[in-house]
Amino acid sequence: MRFTIYNKMLAPVFSYHEGLPIAHLSELPQNPTEPQYSYSKQLQQHMVGKELLISEIPFPFETILEHYYHGYIQLNYGVFRKHNKLYCNRCGNDSPSLFASFACARCGAANCFYCRNCIMMGRVSECTPLFSWSGPNDEEMERVDFTWDGKLSKGQAAASDRVVQAIKENNQLLVWAVCGAGKTEVLFKGLEYGLRNQKRICLATPRTDVVLELAPRLKKVFPVTTISALYGGSEEKHQRASLYISTTHQLLRFKEAFDIIIIDEVDAFPYSIDKSLQFAVSKSRKQTSSLIYLTATPSKQLKRDVMQKKLEAVKIPGRFHGHPLPVPRFTWCGNWQKQLKKDTLPAVILTWIKKQLESKKQAFLFVPSVSIIEQVVTICRKFDSRIEGVYAEDPARKEKVQRFRNGEFPIIVTSTILERGVTIPNSDVAVLGSEDDIFTESALVQISGRVGRSAAYPTGDIIFFHYGKTKAMVEAKKHIQQMNDIVRKMNNSVKN
Repeated sequence: MRFTIYNKMLAPVFSYHEGLPIAHLSELPQNPTEPQYSYSKQLQQHMVGKELLISEIPFPFETILEHYYHGYIQLNYGVFRKHNKLYCNRCGNDSPSLFASFACARCGAANCFYCRNCIMMGRVSECTPLFSWSGPNDEEMERVDFTWDGKLSKGQAAASDRVVQAIKENNQLLVWAVCGAGKTEVLFKGLEYGLRNQKRICLATPRTDVVLELAPRLKKVFPVTTISALYGGSEEKHQRASLYISTTHQLLRFKEAFDIIIIDEVDAFPYSIDKSLQFAVSKSRKQTSSLIYLTATPSKQLKRDVMQKKLEAVKIPGRFHGHPLPVPRFTWCGNWQKQLKKDTLPAVILTWIKKQLESKKQAFLFVPSVSIIEQVVTICRKFDSRIEGVYAEDPARKEKVQRFRNGEFPIIVTSTILERGVTIPNSDVAVLGSEDDIFTESALVQISGRVGRSAAYPTGDIIFFHYGKTKAMVEAKKHIQQMNDIVRKMNNSVKN
């Protein structure tokens, strides 16, 4: 697509011999909003708070253009040059290696540059404008029913009050809570306050599995609120909602949309290392808004920000049911990779599989590499044909995880993709090759947190099968023991 400026407005042209790709225009004029214009409510509903490609707007181009001329839609550069350096407005990418060019049939350029970093969301290039709504916001008030009648622990209640305070004051807050502390329940009062005050809310998480677990839970708590679950392949991605449960990737489509953003598992991959996802969170916040971080394993930077008083924090060191965190034990298993080459596993792990099946308890078996999952599953199936494996790119991942939740698999062999977001009430955990670099302190703490989460089943077994202890293993165990010590001391001080 090419544009020219006519009567101080952008005008599309459909000839390679006229106009320029939008990135080559030095300014993008915008008309003031005409209050008397009868705008499309449907188009408003679709576009408010978003920044979209033309292919993501299911309305005639003439309608979109008419709204632009009357000041209700704004056009922005997609990919453009900033200080002679390529920059993507959608994801914030400015790395030269993450841009490529192609012979573009839309604008006729032999080398039209596009962003490779966010290509999975649809290609944005030098001739691709981004469209956003600049007319009035929809102010429809939704009725709010809050149906949860549970009771918060003392630690949860204190954290809940801090969440509400942060939302009221449009502040930032870190909720540092152990795995199984009941972080979701801590959010309920803050979510209720926000919804009753017409605030647009997003609960974002790096993992699809977490979205799929949280969405039905929150729909039960707020049964009449419009709630959208956004992830790759979601059927609700164009649904306007008061509360969004979203992967952080999906936030790339939003712009100044949310009064409240809550980032669950802020330390999790890929959010923790992907600057474009952090950019997406920043871009999707309104200028006046609150930002809540949730994690059991904050990064060094977050801890530093708290120490330097740049970020407020509240800590929940114990689980909601009051029982201590199960502590992992280390079991040497020898050279397990050598055993795998012989199509078997170390005897100590085979014994664990047998005992686990006899116990009738479900279990996670974490492995360090996706490449060995199928082989490990084949070995395990000699004991029970129902054992399954799952990994991030598994096409049946969603169905397998749901079936595991339903109790259909006794053991699931998995990559670190299930270290978060999947709760099985009565389960154990084993890690094969826990000495591998993929198993960081944070990952091992989260993996251990799969066990004992239910009040009905507050205990369980966690085994790190290793071929040599690592600092990460020792630190993860120490982290869990320290949290238990904090709770023990708190309880003793109350008794005294």
